[in-house]
Amino acid sequence: MKKYICIDIGGTAIKYGIINEEGEFLDKQNIPSNAQKGGAHLITLVKDIISSYLTKHDNIVGVAMSTAGMVDTQKGEIVYAGKQIPDYIGTNWKKIIQDDFSLPCEIDNDVNCAGLAEAVSGSGKGASVTLCLTIGTGIGGCLIMDGKVFHGFSNSACEVGYMHMQDGAFQDLASTTALVEYVAAAHGDPVDQWNGRRIFKEATEGNKICM
Repeated sequence: MKKYICIDIGGTAIKYGIINEEGEFLDKQNIPSNAQKGGAHLITLVKDIISSYLTKHDNIVGVAMSTAGMVDTQKGEIVYAGKQIPDYIGTNWKKIIQDDFSLPCEIDNDVNCAGLAEAVSGSGKGASVTLCLTIGTGIGGCLIMDGKVFHGFSNSACEVGYMHMQDGAFQDLASTTALVEYVAAAHGDPVDQWNGRRIFKEATEGNKICM
């Protein structure tokens, strides 16, 4: 049975695994992305992941990737990335993976991939139009119509995170990153002592700031 390496590049973590042609995961892993180290660092991590899987699995026929940033899906290239991943613009994943591993690669924005997954086999299954909003390191949006991602003219359709609000960009005000910064400051703690999971856990335990 054919197998595919799946890799999701986020500002906080890289989640990856092996999936078969029936859509079943054979393995799931994650590692910190340390995205602030930039595009070259991410390339090294992704190459290590692919190399490791190729030594452990046979019948791998391709690589499927989702990533933060705006993606030219035809070229497989990052056309825009926020400050969370410096020196990422211009990274051509299709070429890198084809040249190094002789494997075909498909790549799209991570929120587009999340929305497509929901439309095909999740909450949006059977709907003619699905709108997906993700709230994490940043904020992303995706519109699926008749089972296809609406990319728009410049591959930036539904990029609501960059929307200008009165006090800054939407994702600078309402993302998990912004929430963590707010909660840490309210407690007088360093930011690295808090994360989204801890905030939700303490909210359920009655922490009024987290609530």
